[in-house]
Formats: sequence, structure tokens, C-alpha cells
Amino acid sequence: MSARPVSAVSADHRTAESIIGEPEVVEDVASLPAWLDLKSAVAALQPLQVKDGSVPDPVDHAAARDLVSTIVEAVASLAPRFPHDAAYLDAVQDDFARWVASDFGVPDFLASLVAFAPASHRADGVRHLVVFPMYTQNGSTDRHVEAVLIEVLWPSFIAELEAGEYSNALFLPIRFLDFTAGYDTNSAVLFPESVATSSIPAYTWGGIFADREAARFRRVVRAAAEITRLELPADAARLLEDQELTERTFVMWDLIHDRTHMRGDLPFDPFMIKQRMPFFLYSLEELRCDLTAFREAVKIERRLSASSSSLSDGSALSDGDATLLEHAKLVQYAVLFDRIFRFAITGSRVRNYDGLGGQLLFAWLHQRGVLHWTDTRLTIDWPEVADAVTALGDAIDELYWRSIDRPKTAHWLAAYELITATVTPNPASVWARGLSDEVLSGPPRGLTDAVLDDEFPLSMFYEALEKKMRDVISSTAGITARG
Repeated sequence: MSARPVSAVSADHRTAESIIGEPEVVEDVASLPAWLDLKSAVAALQPLQVKDGSVPDPVDHAAARDLVSTIVEAVASLAPRFPHDAAYLDAVQDDFARWVASDFGVPDFLASLVAFAPASHRADGVRHLVVFPMYTQNGSTDRHVEAVLIEVLWPSFIAELEAGEYSNALFLPIRFLDFTAGYDTNSAVLFPESVATSSIPAYTWGGIFADREAARFRRVVRAAAEITRLELPADAARLLEDQELTERTFVMWDLIHDRTHMRGDLPFDPFMIKQRMPFFLYSLEELRCDLTAFREAVKIERRLSASSSSLSDGSALSDGDATLLEHAKLVQYAVLFDRIFRFAITGSRVRNYDGLGGQLLFAWLHQRGVLHWTDTRLTIDWPEVADAVTALGDAIDELYWRSIDRPKTAHWLAAYELITATVTPNPASVWARGLSDEVLSGPPRGLTDAVLDDEFPLSMFYEALEKKMRDVISSTAGITARG
């Protein structure tokens, strides 16, 4: 792991790190009786909660009261190890007390959520104890009490990137130290909007578990490369052997991806969170952000490679630039392989927008002669990859730029046309045959209702690959750097 940037570490950080900053102490924190008591109490409390987080049956209130008492006592015991989170850990104890006093109605942890500001403590190795009633994306949709011990990943080259052209004040790359059941799943994010609150505050952070992303990438890509007999370039193969290198690579990818959502020539609301719309629009938005990360990595690699070539004999890039150059190349491999090997065949076929993005990238490269499946062997023309992937990103950007002058449904139709130029839709698709004038002239929801759950079925290549990869992908649920 890279050295901790001293200038970014406050006195509180140094206090926290002096207690729990060394790797050998991590296991002590996760095995402390107070943490184990907290985990046990959370596990016993969750079955008493219903979907909205409340405990509606009065018969369960006495048990819930005892369990919450254990949780609060454990938080108080652990709090001195996290002095940078003192205000939050005090507030969360108060929120638990208010929840008990409400006879376990729908929990409201607004005060503690507002007090929790981990993005203001972005230094490599800073740790946090997080306890909230919340759901976990790609995990549970129930807002049950969960607890997680996390550690911030903030290598110096990422700090420099974020301080410069790639600013992203809310971005919080993290790794797991330990967690309760809601995170023994595929969930790789810790988002404030998942917390049970009575109103929506201004969000100041968003956490992404780079260790889980890296670990599942390494397992899936290793298996996929063996199955497809793909010969990996030497630097790509390094990702499969080095967990920390892959974690840092994913942090760089995530930094640029995350900030892209609200940048560029966009439809009014690129997330379209509160809109009901065809799922393939989400595919293009997520893919746009990934391909922007890819494209920016290419730009950084080419700039630093040119700088290195122009240096006089005996000179070399600075350590920071050399590290950035290394990771810029690795980000490209990470985006490509995660998209075509994991995204495309992970999850159900019901409106799988990330899966469609992976299918689109694979087919785009195949149809441009950059990726080949010949004699049951996958080969890639590596010198051609960067420009071909960038061209897909440019096509999506063009779609977005033109959408500003289009009605919503016309934008939807143009997006469908962009995708179907490369990925074959379901033969039963109403969209592919042509929507009726009645649907086209009606409300937008009519167009959305006409989209099939599996509007873009897997190709024969992916059908075969999914069968061979199914167990590997299932095995990554709950994975961390420790496996």
C-alpha cells in the first residue's frame, strides 16, 4: 500500500491511526468482544424487523430493547477507537434511544447520518465503525440494522488526481474489515441514501468497496481467461496476482466513473432516478461513465508515455507520475474485462442494465474486428482496443449531446437504435418490430411497458460462457480481499 499523505491527515487522524492504524491491529478490532457483541445483537435483531425497519409486534419489543441496549453499549465501548467519528457515534446512540422510545416504529437516523462525514477524513488507513438501519444495494432491500467496519483507501496518486482535474469531494473508496449479514452479499457500496431517515439530507459521501470489486474481478477474470483461452498481456496478468494493485486500480476507475454522472452534455437528469423509463437507458448511462474512465485513462497513459519518451537520457518520470502511468494502463484492462466477463453474465435477465452494457461492449469490439472468437479461442488485437472502446464512448456522448434538442421519447428511440445497431434484440420485441402510433403518441409509460424484461437476450457466445462461469460468479457473493 502506498504511503499515507501526511498533509491530508489531521491530528484526529493521527490519534485514530495510532490506535488502529497498523495492519496487525485490524484483526484485533474485528475480534474485540464489543464488536462481536454488536454483530451478534444485530443478527438477533434483524429477524424481528419488517421491511421498513420497524419492529411491529409488541411481543418482540422486550427482546428488541435488550438487543438495542447491547448495540448501544458496544458502540460506546468502541467509540474511543474512532475519535474522528465522535459526533456521529454519539448521535447514533441517541437515534437508537429515540427508536426505542417510539416503540420501534419506522427508524429515523437522520441526525446520525448528518453527523457522519467520512469523506472529510480521506487518508489512507483511516477506519470507521458504521451502524445504521439501512438496505444494501445488490444485497437486501430491507432497511434492517447493519454494522460494518471499514477502512479508507486513499493512496497518494489518487489524492493527487482528486485534488486536480478529477475532483470528487463525495467519493470514498473503502475496504471491508468486517460486516453483518446485509453485506455478506454482492453489495459493494455504502451509500447514505440507503439509511432509514425521515427526510433527505444533503449527501456528503458515497462509499465503494474497492476490495470486493478487486477480489471478485480477479476470481472471475482468471476463470474466464482459462475458459476462453485468452492470453493476457503481462501487465493485465499482474492484476490477477496482486490484490492491492487491483484495489488501487479500481479506486482510480471509480473516482472518474462516479464524477462523470453529472458531467458532460447530458439529458436533464442522467440518473433518471425518479423517472420510469426503459432499462436500456440505465445501461447507456453506466456504460458512458465506465467508458469515460477508460478514455481518461487512455489520455493519461498517452500523455505520460509521451513525457517519458521526451525526457533526456538518464531521466525518469517522478514516482507519482510513474505510479499514475502504471494504473492508467491497468484501468483500461479492468474496465474491459469486468464489463465483458462479469457484468454481461451476472444477475438475472430481468431488466439487467449492467449486463446489457457488457454485451454491447463485447459486440462492438467483435464487429469492428478488434475481438475475435475463432477456433473456440478468444483473442484481442490489443493495439486497436483503446481507439475502438473510445469510439463507443464517443457514440454515446453524441447520443447525449443530441438528446438536449429531442423530446424524451425521441431520445429513447434513438438510444434503442444505437444499441440495436450492434446488439440483436429479442425476436419477440415490440420495439424491434416498431411501436404503434397509439403507443408513440401516448404517455411515455406506454413505451416503457412495451420493453421486454429480457429485451436483449444473451448471444450464443454468452449463453455458453454463462453456463461455465455460473458457479464462479455465484462464489463471489460476500467476497473480500481475504477471499
